[in-house]
Amino acid sequence: MTPNNELLFVALGGSGEIGMNVNLYGCQGKWLMVDMGVTFADPAYPGIDLILPDLQFIEEQAENLVGIVLTHGHEDHIGALPYLADDLGVPLYATKFTAGLIRGKLEEEGIANRVKLNVIKPGERVDLAPFGVTFVPLAHSIPEASALLIDTKFGKVFHTGDWKLDDSPAVLGKPSTPEQLSAIGDEGVLALVCDSTNVFNPEPSGSEASVRDGLIEAVGKAKGRVVVTTFASNAARLQTLGEVAKKTGRKICVTGRSLDRILTVARSTGYLKNFPDPVDPDTAMAMPGRDVLIVATGGQGEPRAALGRIAEGTHPIKLSAGDTVIFSSKQIPGNELAIGRIQNQLAAKGVEMVTERQEHVHVSGHPGRPELEAMYRWIRPELLIPVHGEMRHMMEQARFGLSKSIPRALVQNDGDIVRLAPGEPEKIGHAPVGRLMLDGDVILPADGATMNERRRLASFGQMSVAVAIDGNYRLVGSPEVRLQGVPVEEDKDGFLDEASDAAAEAVRKHKGDLADLRETLRLAVRRVATKWTGKKPVVDVLVIEA
Repeated sequence: MTPNNELLFVALGGSGEIGMNVNLYGCQGKWLMVDMGVTFADPAYPGIDLILPDLQFIEEQAENLVGIVLTHGHEDHIGALPYLADDLGVPLYATKFTAGLIRGKLEEEGIANRVKLNVIKPGERVDLAPFGVTFVPLAHSIPEASALLIDTKFGKVFHTGDWKLDDSPAVLGKPSTPEQLSAIGDEGVLALVCDSTNVFNPEPSGSEASVRDGLIEAVGKAKGRVVVTTFASNAARLQTLGEVAKKTGRKICVTGRSLDRILTVARSTGYLKNFPDPVDPDTAMAMPGRDVLIVATGGQGEPRAALGRIAEGTHPIKLSAGDTVIFSSKQIPGNELAIGRIQNQLAAKGVEMVTERQEHVHVSGHPGRPELEAMYRWIRPELLIPVHGEMRHMMEQARFGLSKSIPRALVQNDGDIVRLAPGEPEKIGHAPVGRLMLDGDVILPADGATMNERRRLASFGQMSVAVAIDGNYRLVGSPEVRLQGVPVEEDKDGFLDEASDAAAEAVRKHKGDLADLRETLRLAVRRVATKWTGKKPVVDVLVIEA
């Protein structure tokens, strides 16, 4: 649909889920996109690392899209750009640090010369008629996080992106003051579109400065090597860890490609200037354990990240009894099993582990209830639209906002088309939404034929049967049966013999054409598998006409 003389809001990702944030604003025939992120695959998508948003709705009217504005550089807000932005053919707008991360991604995909990337200063306004967009600095765990003040003829929207309140951010930019945010509220705000991630937290998220003291204490108590794992994109924590290394008299080693990228971009854009020069893993291993602090990716249990390889012993960094791993990050729901697996591997080596449950080694980058209440008080919107959360988070923020005197709240989900103005806010339609998967170098529907086949193979295993027949459909030689992932183990030889006999019998009794014969063979072999195992494997049939 094309927006008429109205202001619309549509989330194509990030509402009803945490991650994959894509939001659209529509007004007077045009659309504006805010963020284009990814989410990370779970075991339901075997072989897949990244899930992308399905942008069919806006791709079909890309000529009406005026641009894409990016709130900050986390993967769930910019990660889909290298795969999908080129197809939309519109310019991107981001602050210098965020643009540095984006530029690296576009260069890796070989499309940097095809996607126009505009650098916007914090606090600057860009006019993308009929929208005016001002980048409003807020604190987060990455430099130059920005809320967006979106100005239209129907009123202003304050789109927070990810944010928190921090009186002592880790020297990674200056967030807006309460007075500056109150001044925005004084001008009148139609809608507050707000991060819901930590709405159940009754306490403030906490200052990065307090984590510095907690990490100094935790690292100071360690006797051997210390590995600290955190989100690669948490540049504030990287700054903190540099200070911790200096304070505890340890050299720092940074291991993980994404950490290297963040460090490089931060330094090139004027941040982390005082970060100590890292030593490489080989140098770190040659040093006495008490003299080195290692920063590694993989705190969410990713098997191919640095910590996962350290735990299984395939990384240059080696840990042993008496060493310490500090998990300076929050456990994301759904990652419990993966994190537990790595922690068990580390425990088997005698490695001591510290999490946020034992020591003050992490603070969130998202607002707790006191911070939400403060933002409501400063911005004073007519309408609250919760985003960036599962349904339970968004419903709770709606209730909380109404209890704090916001006049109206509207809970939407991915695909809901919401008219914000004129008139009462309401849902007026539904846009197609979905997920795409990045499978190697190919983008496919996340729940299409390829993934459904892969799930069946993972669940049931696979068998293949090959037979040769003459011109009269008589069997030539003996059928060949092969299998993968079918649970017969030591009974494999007997199972294959019976499956081969069943295939031969199917050929002898068959009456019909070649297509019928293939189906008869498939069913005959699968019946043997079901009898032996209770499973119904995928069966592929090859008929050779001799």
